[in-house]
Amino acid sequence: MDLHINEQRRLMIASVRELAQEKFKARAQRYLDGTFPWENIRELADLGVLGMSVPQEYGGLGLPVFDTALILEEIAKVCYVTAMAVLGEAGVQTRVIATYAPPAIRERILPKVCSGECILAVCMTEPHAGTDVANYRTNTVIKGDRLVLNGTKTLISRAAEAGMFVVFTRINGQPGREGIGCVLVEPSTPGFAVTGTYHTLGGENLHEVQFNDCELPLENLVIREDGFRKLLNAFNTQRCLNPSISLGLAEGAFDEAVRYTKERSIFGRPVSESQGIRWKLADMYRDIEGARGLLYKACASANPFPDPFLSAVAKITCNETAMRVTSEAVQVHGGYGFTDEYLVSRLFRGARYGTLGGGATETLKDLISRRLVNEGDSPDGIMALALN
Repeated sequence: MDLHINEQRRLMIASVRELAQEKFKARAQRYLDGTFPWENIRELADLGVLGMSVPQEYGGLGLPVFDTALILEEIAKVCYVTAMAVLGEAGVQTRVIATYAPPAIRERILPKVCSGECILAVCMTEPHAGTDVANYRTNTVIKGDRLVLNGTKTLISRAAEAGMFVVFTRINGQPGREGIGCVLVEPSTPGFAVTGTYHTLGGENLHEVQFNDCELPLENLVIREDGFRKLLNAFNTQRCLNPSISLGLAEGAFDEAVRYTKERSIFGRPVSESQGIRWKLADMYRDIEGARGLLYKACASANPFPDPFLSAVAKITCNETAMRVTSEAVQVHGGYGFTDEYLVSRLFRGARYGTLGGGATETLKDLISRRLVNEGDSPDGIMALALN
């Protein structure tokens, strides 16, 4: 695994960091009401960042998962809402289109992803089923050269802005996981509707969408067989990119906490001179660096998708680290940390999403424990897992 951040990566990270720190940070508070960060998205498109998961033949950068995670990490340090919007352009939905869609759709959609003209949304969760994919009810019927889609999806990011929806659906009513496939739907399709809006703790809006006899061309069926396995393979990418945002939130909160303790005085001394505060900072830093090592290792395992075991461990660790570190950063700021005007408050709110999206912590712990039980009796013991 190549975990080295070479000069090319450093220059790329520096350009994103400069943009985020100089412009995004000052704008972040305005997106707490669900406003989509179009201004930030356009500037990232000008930088070429939106195409980081798009193959080069379609105008993108074709970056590895590792590089993509590094970029999201920088954006998340200052604005959770923007980081989540960029995840939509760099995450599982883009990779599904790039990997499985026919050439005509790739040529039409992917260049628009790079330019920011086409925002993507992935539709998985249903009102009665999130992690329980085998019980999805949304169904697509194949009728000759046409598809007819019916169903409801909920908690969908960017539905109001999306130019294309990547919808995981049952095919021809086939039951169980084996019946899951994937179709592409444009918002102009008759029968498509955004039917609900939910404002979130982190600031962005989520939506409910319905498909009522949506008729689609056959080419929009991008995954027909073995869809669940293909979905999980692609989704392991999300399990590295979601925690990269969590890691960035933790780092941003840590930076703010260190800065505040140097500037703020209490009883005539800088807060940073308090041993209790210094120990808090030491614990925060330790947690961040431990999480970083796990995440970078998981990202570097991608070929082309990350190892499911490593990505699950990294996701849980980064998500929980973000919760601890952002909470401590709020504590360090005292009453000011509880106000929206201070960045740590917004980072804390965004951190709460991590353990829920992209695979709940409890589900991933089950995945990890099965691997441990099945392979933990190797002659090499735990090192057999560590050296994979």
